[in-house]
Amino acid sequence: ALSPLLSSTPPASSSSSSASLGPLRSRLTKAGMVLYIASMCVSLPLTLLPLKLAERLRLIGRLRREQLSLRVGCFCSRWMFRLFPFARLTAVPASASEGGDDPKGDPKPSVWVCNHTSMLDIFVMLAMDKRLRGTSKRPIKIVYWKGLEDNPVTKLLFTMCGMISVDMADNGNGNANEYDRSSFKSLLKNIKAAFEEGFDVGILPEGQLNPNPEGGLLPVFGGAFSLARMSRRPIRMMALHGVHRLWHPDEAVTMPTGRDVTVRTYPEGRPFGSGDEFVRVFTEVVGHFGAKGTDVPDLEGWLDGTKWDQEEQQVLSAEKHTEEKAEEEKK
Repeated sequence: ALSPLLSSTPPASSSSSSASLGPLRSRLTKAGMVLYIASMCVSLPLTLLPLKLAERLRLIGRLRREQLSLRVGCFCSRWMFRLFPFARLTAVPASASEGGDDPKGDPKPSVWVCNHTSMLDIFVMLAMDKRLRGTSKRPIKIVYWKGLEDNPVTKLLFTMCGMISVDMADNGNGNANEYDRSSFKSLLKNIKAAFEEGFDVGILPEGQLNPNPEGGLLPVFGGAFSLARMSRRPIRMMALHGVHRLWHPDEAVTMPTGRDVTVRTYPEGRPFGSGDEFVRVFTEVVGHFGAKGTDVPDLEGWLDGTKWDQEEQQVLSAEKHTEEKAEEEKK
């Protein structure tokens, strides 16, 4: 049986429960979160370092170490949330009726994309991975900012799992990303190797923490589309809602203001025909869920490409009308 901390039915109103978090409950929630973080700082080294030693003694290889480390990270994240239930986590996996994967079947290799709202995002995703992607899920490597390695615990977790780093300037949340382009060659090499070794790859297309998810997503980068096209893999979307109310990107914001966290995975839709189409659909589908905690109206239309085709047709019609009007004025 699942812990009551982790359910698969979305809350009736995540915003209402978050708004009702008073001063006392806020302090209790914060205390639980601090205990959770402290427990992860202890449990991850205790469970991951033996794997590092086993690799050095040549009892296991690098690939096996990465796979086991990811399983350990998921296990620790999941059970520490159960021991310190400071958040109400809800998983909403893509159902079979929506065209989602069979939880016990062989999942299709994919490129996963998700919004980014809190430093807790990675631990929430690890804790809910089995519930969201099924028991036979493929291991995943997430692209992360190399600056996170300044923290020894996150560095241990990311490097032991073989996750893929990218260099960029620490210019604050909400500001334009400044990538170190010299690191792109290594980034692409590591992503290609991950694909070849049977991993899925996870990307955060916003590239940084979003300080205001209620207002929609930050500018979205289309790199996930290029990777999907290069690897001939579908893009699968995942959306987070409410994590920033526990640990907000802006340290000036008093925390926590809510306990309800929902994570949604979406079924594979029509293959994207361009980077612009991916950016538009991701912005609508994931941006809406991140802001509201509910699916965007006409979700099926966004997933099957109908909404994008309609918008493209409207643009073409408007351009044609403009050209015809210009010709008439010339006459």
